[in-house]
Amino acid sequence: MNKGKQQHSTLLTKEQAIAQRKWILVDAAGKTLGRFATEIAQILRGKHKPSFTPHVDCGDGVIIINAEKIKVTGSKEAQKIYRYHTGAMSGLREVPYRVMMDRKPDYIIRHAVRGMMPNSRLGKQQMKKLRIFAGTQHDMQAQQPIPVNV
Repeated sequence: MNKGKQQHSTLLTKEQAIAQRKWILVDAAGKTLGRFATEIAQILRGKHKPSFTPHVDCGDGVIIINAEKIKVTGSKEAQKIYRYHTGAMSGLREVPYRVMMDRKPDYIIRHAVRGMMPNSRLGKQQMKKLRIFAGTQHDMQAQQPIPVNV
């Protein structure tokens, strides 16, 4: 055993992580919400790379299309409820899954992914690299996204 020599894995710096950043295009059509959200959260954090560094934003940007075609299993479509508070007294609002899907299909995926990200400044910064579009069209061609099947 070499006690004198310690092997250090190469940790990324912020500048190196930004230079390696890519954008990934993912289609949500027919995917299950929770399983899909875990894959997206891993890509945003950078855990899919061998150079993952926990304290650096080394993840890639994600563009999601067809958000209105995401699926949930079991009876969640009838029972799942999204809650928020307006800030006023007795201002708790409850929106069922079906109503939220009609109003804001992108919110459903964003809410699921946010729950899987760390609650820190780094987690908020990584969430800013998530773009969600309800249809098949997106305006992110300048980022040259790489289509990936998750």
